[in-house]
Amino acid sequence: MNNFKEKAVILSQEEIKRITYRLTHQILENNPVTGNIVLIGIQTRGVYLAKRVQAIIKELEGVELPLGVLDITLYRDDLTAVGPQPTVKMTQIDFDVNDKVVVLIDDVLFTGRTIRAALDEIMDFGRPEKVELLVLVDRGHRELPIRADFAGKNIPTSKQETVKVCLEEIDGKDEVVIGEKI
Repeated sequence: MNNFKEKAVILSQEEIKRITYRLTHQILENNPVTGNIVLIGIQTRGVYLAKRVQAIIKELEGVELPLGVLDITLYRDDLTAVGPQPTVKMTQIDFDVNDKVVVLIDDVLFTGRTIRAALDEIMDFGRPEKVELLVLVDRGHRELPIRADFAGKNIPTSKQETVKVCLEEIDGKDEVVIGEKI
């Protein structure tokens, strides 16, 4: 974000790594039969977090879970407010979601509207047994009755503040910062 004034680093690289391992362990504790789990990351940073979770599960269990990529742009309830030509990224789900435990992964949970859009899109692919939500950061301010099943860190914020997640794969570093738009 170019128009962003950083206030504080909330999570360091080491803390993000530790939280990702903890969240992965929680998925496995909640779903002991890994053969029924599929991972779906929400573009953009949710995809990279999902890849990390997939790698940790492979390390711990020796199983490579299916990984899907979800772009919710066309499912947004504010699509007209985004602009006349919103950037649409790739959705790629090359596996059956019917009767699967879908672990939906995103970086920040805020109003819940992104997750609502993601749920709508997932249902277009089939009917999962259940959908569990994993987020790195839950910052509150829900506008819809949505909660994370697995949350890395709850960070109370004001609506004027912004939580910025940086991941090595696209930002060159791992950290979560809180700040303000300027």
